[in-house]
Amino acid sequence: MARQSAKSAKTTSNLIHSLGLSHHLITLNFLIISFGKKSARSSPKVKVTDTNFDGVEVRVFEGAPRPDEPLRRSVVFIHGGGWALASAKISYYDQLCTAMAEELNAVIVSIEYRLVPQVYFPEQIHDVIRATKYFLQPEVLDKYKVDPGRVGISGDSAGGNLAAALGQQFTYVASLKNKLKLQALIYPVLQALDFNTPSYQQSMNAPILPRHVMVRYWVDYFKGNYEFVEAMIVNNHTSLDVERAAALRARLDWTSLLPSSIKKNYKPVMQTTGDARIITELPQLLDAAASPLIAEQEVLQALPKTYILTCEHDVLRDDGIMYAKRLESAGVNVTLDHFEDGFHGCMIFTSWPTNFSVGIRTRNSYIKWLDQNL
Repeated sequence: MARQSAKSAKTTSNLIHSLGLSHHLITLNFLIISFGKKSARSSPKVKVTDTNFDGVEVRVFEGAPRPDEPLRRSVVFIHGGGWALASAKISYYDQLCTAMAEELNAVIVSIEYRLVPQVYFPEQIHDVIRATKYFLQPEVLDKYKVDPGRVGISGDSAGGNLAAALGQQFTYVASLKNKLKLQALIYPVLQALDFNTPSYQQSMNAPILPRHVMVRYWVDYFKGNYEFVEAMIVNNHTSLDVERAAALRARLDWTSLLPSSIKKNYKPVMQTTGDARIITELPQLLDAAASPLIAEQEVLQALPKTYILTCEHDVLRDDGIMYAKRLESAGVNVTLDHFEDGFHGCMIFTSWPTNFSVGIRTRNSYIKWLDQNL
């Protein structure tokens, strides 16, 4: 039912866009939010408020403080949606953050960052940095009774990408270094250089997030041209004759970063010659702020304890597994939590009529790790 509704919404948005009435992403997001938006409603166990941190909208979920713990722990959460869709205020994310606040007795700050096509890369990153820096001010942490030594960042899908980028950006600023106790990334998007990893090949036509849709999200994020999509799908943008990509390939060489059980019999797709215009017009494709997986080793070494959740039936599976391997090699304490029956987006499907078993299990596993490590 959920898949059929999403398909109908997408068809409607494409029709409106073709008629020149609106950008298709604006229309699609309007439909998503119209059917799923939830007001900031508190309960006896969780106080929910909408406010803004340094001009960035946030929804704050405050779990009931424990008598023996005057200061609470906290998670800054960043929702997914291809940098273009969804909201901290739709029911799926509202329910997830409410559950986190209640079960962890924590303060959850869910960021309502601006979306494509209102803004493009790197503005989404700037929004989450501004909101998080504001929250980490001593007087703000004191207002919410948060322990400054127990703050983590987290996000799912594109939100996982932004959380990973946020964590790396904080390593460059002395005053922000070591401010985060952990990062928890849920089926994160981490690179745009290789769209033929084993998971991209295995799940290229999987529901929720087929490969061509993920590539279009990247093009939208960079305000690029859709004519590049087919060339990018076969890795023409990082072909051997693209010198600027050469030094970065080793940082996501899945033939060495993935275990044999994941690689199976898949072969790398590396074109000898490609389309040089793509990187020329979209240099962001090679920017570590967009693709945290290609960050330098020195940056990775400074990152906090990390949790990465991956799903077998997901084009992004190998992004997460490779990032875990690179972080581990850099000396970071990493937990890789893989679900053989998982699919992209499954964690937010925990209530009727989309209350999937794997959604409940992934959510419980994620919250349990946070409870044990934050």
